[in-house]
Amino acid sequence: MDEFLAQLRAVAEPTRLRLLALCARGAFRVTDLCEILGQSQPRLSRHLKLLVDAGVLDRVPEGANAYFQLPQGAELARLLLARLPEDDPLLAADRRAAVRLAAERAREASEAFRRDGADWDEIRALDLPAEAIEQAVLARLPSGISRFLDIGTGTGRLLELVADRAERCLGIDASREMLALARARLSERGLAGRCAVRQADMYRLPFEDGCFDVVALQMVLHYAEEPGAALAEAARVLRPDGQLVIVDLGPHGKAGLAAEHAHRWPGFADDEIGDWLGMAGCRLDPPAILPGPVEIRVWSAHRVAAALDLTPALTF
Repeated sequence: MDEFLAQLRAVAEPTRLRLLALCARGAFRVTDLCEILGQSQPRLSRHLKLLVDAGVLDRVPEGANAYFQLPQGAELARLLLARLPEDDPLLAADRRAAVRLAAERAREASEAFRRDGADWDEIRALDLPAEAIEQAVLARLPSGISRFLDIGTGTGRLLELVADRAERCLGIDASREMLALARARLSERGLAGRCAVRQADMYRLPFEDGCFDVVALQMVLHYAEEPGAALAEAARVLRPDGQLVIVDLGPHGKAGLAAEHAHRWPGFADDEIGDWLGMAGCRLDPPAILPGPVEIRVWSAHRVAAALDLTPALTF
């Protein structure tokens, strides 16, 4: 009875329930959990200690790190987790952040990243036709852009390409390491005055509605747990009749490719992209299809909305 009550008391707190739900999906370091939940390490360490002391979580040392996970069995914890609503926005955001973190860790640890450093791009890592892709993207963009947003900017290559036709370019990425590379690249090319990068979550963009003329997602969606949600958020920050450009893999069915590069999705068909964009209030144009080891598609869409007086102040 005492053990049962101690476990109930340990989980009866919102943050600890979130930690329990995450650790039921895999093993995490405290630094990982801090990044996912956006809370301080001392705070989360106290929560984790309570859960471990109550026997709800296991702490598994590994070298200089320790991983937290659900113990074998853990009947009470699993019973409680089964009662949590799957569609809870906070828990859903935690799950997306955890998947994104896993993908970023895999990308950062890849041999291509470590070998080529700041010149690394997934397009080149997969031996895709980089120049043809870049030309296809530029062909879709207008010549005069006021504000351009690149979601999942990586090394900042797309910002570099668009800089001469946009007044202000902003790239966001979840990876601090990638952002460091992008900053170095933009500074080296003398573009830091016009282009900037910052850390942000593509599911919760820190911008007002209608901030951008053009939003791009290049080689991002196949890492996303919920591509439709990512596209809806991208559409939200577009001005009425603003343009959304998506570059990603066509359907390929290559399981080895997905496993090696931590892809969540094996490419996308036009109707999938069209359905998601339609729900996000965008009108899809015919795609450009580029052959290669894996077929690449460049989709373009415009936000369909009544004219609004949206003149938000945007600083970065």
